[in-house]
Amino acid sequence: MNRQMTASLIAAVTCLGAASTHAGPCSHAIAKFEAAVRQSAGEPDAGPYARQSIGAQLHHEPTPASIERAQARAQATFDATLARAKRRDARGDRAGCMRALTKAEDMYDLQ
Repeated sequence: MNRQMTASLIAAVTCLGAASTHAGPCSHAIAKFEAAVRQSAGEPDAGPYARQSIGAQLHHEPTPASIERAQARAQATFDATLARAKRRDARGDRAGCMRALTKAEDMYDLQ
């Protein structure tokens, strides 16, 4: 029985060690941010946003179609930025990953 427990413990430690070697330098920060994004999904004002357009600054009334396009662009930009953070993380590029993650965090309103 003691050998079986020892073998199980060694297998568990080996698995944990293997999992941690695959994690990038900012995997934990990415996971934490993604959890916050998922948690904010029910909030009406949560989501990615972009800078105000020139038309909005000139007091032009947005149309439903222009609002939809702006939301789609903001979502696409956010998705690309978060994907960039994940790629840099997978390469072990901590500085690049954190820059991209910070940019993604800045463009997402968690409410």
